Amino acid sequence: MSREDNKSGSKLIPILGFAAVIIAVAIYGFFFLNQEDNTLQGEAEVTEVRISSKVPGRIEKFFVEEGDSVRRGDTLAILSAPDVYAKLSQATAAEQGAAAQSNKAQKGARVEQINSAYEMWQKAKVGVDIAQKSFTRVQNLYNKGVTTAQKRDEAEANYNAAVATEKAAKSQYDMAKNGAEREDKEAALAMLNRAKGAVAEVDSYITETYLISPVDGRVSERFPNVGELVGTGAPIMNVTDLSKKWGTFNVREDRLEDFKIGQTLTAFVPAINKEVKLKVYYMKDLGSYAAWKATKTTGGYDRKTFEIRGHFVENQPDILPGMSLIIKE
Repeated sequence: MSREDNKSGSKLIPILGFAAVIIAVAIYGFFFLNQEDNTLQGEAEVTEVRISSKVPGRIEKFFVEEGDSVRRGDTLAILSAPDVYAKLSQATAAEQGAAAQSNKAQKGARVEQINSAYEMWQKAKVGVDIAQKSFTRVQNLYNKGVTTAQKRDEAEANYNAAVATEKAAKSQYDMAKNGAEREDKEAALAMLNRAKGAVAEVDSYITETYLISPVDGRVSERFPNVGELVGTGAPIMNVTDLSKKWGTFNVREDRLEDFKIGQTLTAFVPAINKEVKLKVYYMKDLGSYAAWKATKTTGGYDRKTFEIRGHFVENQPDILPGMSLIIKE
């Protein structure tokens, strides 16, 4: 062979080698990369209870740290809320005043007031008797023509005034004896009940300064520090209810035929190197934001993603929230 033929052959070798590599990659991609992954990955979840307070205040003391186990009814923290205690003093004073007014209305006038009203009535009765006698004498003299009509009219006016005074004194005595009117008693009692309601409301706010765990669980997060001010409803800590665990998976709708409500799934937990059973109880569309978009201009469609949840068939104390769950279809 000539020197030129040798050079041409040496140039073809790299070209053929490069072409062979491209063909091999294409074949690999066609047979392997184009295959859909049949492994489904999810994770373990638990119920988390957010602990917060109805009243604003400063964190006075924590009784638990992150990671501590708690029981239902345990005190987790105490808030300092001096404004609430000031309102309690005001409400208590208002209740005491309303109670005094109600007692006064229910009991009626004091004995001294009743006796005084009775004496005024008796005095008025005596005045009527005297005025009547005087009017009778003047009337007789007038009939005999001894006195003038003016004197007779004056005596009659004095008698009528004495009668009116006696009636007014009798009314005052009856009022003191019978006590307040029914409406006044009911109004006083309503004011007392209103004051008691205000005290009960403030007491409920004071109860809110003690943060109590509503469930058995573990403190997963604690947000403020001692001395920090927290507002109404602001999260103070999270308590994880480890008795309520489940697994959650996101499944594309074209693969939903393999999942049904009530179906039992087998999942592998790499963190504890163990297989577990889950029973599907929940399936829900995640919405358009989680849709798989078609890549073809024709013949394709948008595939929605569904969330599937399953309860663990058996109690799994070793599984913690966030651990991966692997399902091989």
